[in-house]
Amino acid sequence: MEYSLLPLGEKAVIIRLGHEINEQTHYIVMNLLKYLESEPLDAVIEYVPAYCSITVHYNPLIMKATSRNIESASRAMQRQLEQCIERFEKRESEVDYSEHRVIEIPVCYGGAYGPDLFDVARFNDMTTEDVVHIHCGKSYLVHMLGFAPGFPYLGGMDKRIATPRKAIPRTRIIAGSVGIAGEQTGIYPVSTPGGWRIIGRTPLRMFNPLDNVPTLVQAGDWIKFIPITEEQFLEISTSQWT
Repeated sequence: MEYSLLPLGEKAVIIRLGHEINEQTHYIVMNLLKYLESEPLDAVIEYVPAYCSITVHYNPLIMKATSRNIESASRAMQRQLEQCIERFEKRESEVDYSEHRVIEIPVCYGGAYGPDLFDVARFNDMTTEDVVHIHCGKSYLVHMLGFAPGFPYLGGMDKRIATPRKAIPRTRIIAGSVGIAGEQTGIYPVSTPGGWRIIGRTPLRMFNPLDNVPTLVQAGDWIKFIPITEEQFLEISTSQWT
């Protein structure tokens, strides 16, 4: 497994595991993350996975105190990670990549729920029905969560419906909105400003801080969008938000 360790200031180290966004790199990231979380490494505060890397945040004072020589806290952390990754590589062949969840996300496309659907269709010289058909025509891998609580970064959107972000972002996008930005698609779990092109909205509650697991989807899940009518949207909303 090829990787590199990059210091990020005095309190973090990036484990770089590739440079391209693809499923193979994603599975390496997620399996190494799972292994790291099972190891009692010194001074670690948290791990933050991304498309092609894992950032390890640590307490430099604890790292320095537990190091037995005069090396810096950053070098001590890197040495600890090198040893852990070496152990991980010996177990890599045992990892099963086939287990994952597929979560169906109902979406009401267009109209008040997707005010930019027409613009996406016009930009790509197709009908709104074509855009919806293509958007729902495949499953999307959740590479990571970020930007806002529970915001899923999805891989694999069809390039035929890729559309640039809006020149002027909206000051508020309603929770549940499904958007497109460039060659990416995603779901806003909470209401927030944003510049993605909004093509629809799901009635599902994607983020609830009161739940034991506050996010509906996790990195490593697959998402399948299912088109629904406005009547179905209102019916599901009633059960989800009241």
